Amino acid sequence: MPERGAGPIVELRGVTRRFRSGGGFITPLENVDLTINEGEFVVLMGPSGTGKSTMLNLVAGIDKPDSGRIIVAGEDITGYSEDALARWRTRAIGYIFQQFNLLGVLSARENVELPLSLLPIPAARRRELVDTALEVTGITDRAGHYPRQLSGGQEQRVAIARAIACDPLLLLGDEPTGALDSRTAKMVMELLAELNRRFQKTVMLVTHDPAVAAYGQRVLHLNEGRIEEEVRAAHADA
Repeated sequence: MPERGAGPIVELRGVTRRFRSGGGFITPLENVDLTINEGEFVVLMGPSGTGKSTMLNLVAGIDKPDSGRIIVAGEDITGYSEDALARWRTRAIGYIFQQFNLLGVLSARENVELPLSLLPIPAARRRELVDTALEVTGITDRAGHYPRQLSGGQEQRVAIARAIACDPLLLLGDEPTGALDSRTAKMVMELLAELNRRFQKTVMLVTHDPAVAAYGQRVLHLNEGRIEEEVRAAHADA
């Protein structure tokens, strides 16, 4: 895998994805080209059904294109098998979901450590990585709490800690503030912006919320299967 800072981290080349619908097909993405450089904060916007989550899932290796190529950090993942994608995703992708997806029977610490258990990492090193992730996300004092004992914002912080614990190449978010009130959403977005600035994490997320989109360095608008326009936006706290 190339060293970080080597240039483009995500490249979509002629990517098309279609799904069967009734007697025909819908095509949320059609012949899409896109380059994202390492360290960028990119936001995907657009009406429902325009391919935002589809694009995120393709970049994450959760879905595969019907045609075209997807290259992440120099690796062409387009032809990877499901097993190879699963292994690659564990070490390369941190994914933040709208509904947190924490396991209720595990504490915050155990939820953060769970993905690391899939990697060949000694137990002592796993503990160090978990401690760092909890500290960075400001949730150390809730490490022993279970999801039912946490607020929505605290749950999302745990989910972000879980996503960054393995030091992924890419941090992806599908409506990461969609289940939060506006004040808590702002706190979560400030955390993601800090991860981008302080640790040069490449962030790519989907949102319908203009206040969330304002944190992006690049805002891409998807419509009818294509990237229709691209606008620059300053960080909200700039």
